[in-house]
Amino acid sequence: MVCSVATIPQTSEPSRLESGVNPETPILHLASQSARRRDLLTRHGIAHHASHPGIDDGLLHPGKVPPEHWVAALAYLKAAAGVPLSNRLPVLGADTVCVKHGQIIGQPSDADDARRILRLLENGSHHVITGVALVWPGSSRREIFTDRAEVHVGDIGDDRIEDYIKSGQWQGKAGAYNLAERLEAGWPIRCDGDPTTVMGLPMRALLPRLARWRATVA
Repeated sequence: MVCSVATIPQTSEPSRLESGVNPETPILHLASQSARRRDLLTRHGIAHHASHPGIDDGLLHPGKVPPEHWVAALAYLKAAAGVPLSNRLPVLGADTVCVKHGQIIGQPSDADDARRILRLLENGSHHVITGVALVWPGSSRREIFTDRAEVHVGDIGDDRIEDYIKSGQWQGKAGAYNLAERLEAGWPIRCDGDPTTVMGLPMRALLPRLARWRATVA
């Protein structure tokens, strides 16, 4: 799939709304306070609680770990940390990184780092990988998976990069950008794959798993 517009596509997989379950009843605890992940869940009818897992992945360094292993491990670490706050709801943890020339790119540490990352991604392609972990409190039930999308970036330009750096919108974002925001701003970006993977939560892969789990409040 090629995504070149700033819309978040709905999936054909069944959501909680489509299954006839009360959409106002929380079925998940999201171990994240990411506004993007919360918005994706809400748009797909997944009522949830959320809390910060107490883990700042921006301070962690993957070294030579394969990117799929890295995001899967961090997603599980976040989900496990969220279990004590979950009120026995299934816990969802997620982590997203960009990969360019085999290099894992997470959240920028400061404005200079954000500028460096954007220069690196400009006029080329990179991959975005999101790892997801689902953990059921009080049991050994868990599921961990990753999803990958390819993003093509054109010539952003010096002025546009500098205006963006000054805005501070790069903070807390893997690769220093949010796909929907940058498409809406008119940046030359094209996505091959599930755009929600780039935004931090691969809904096409997640929703059928939630349906199979038949997640309900304990």
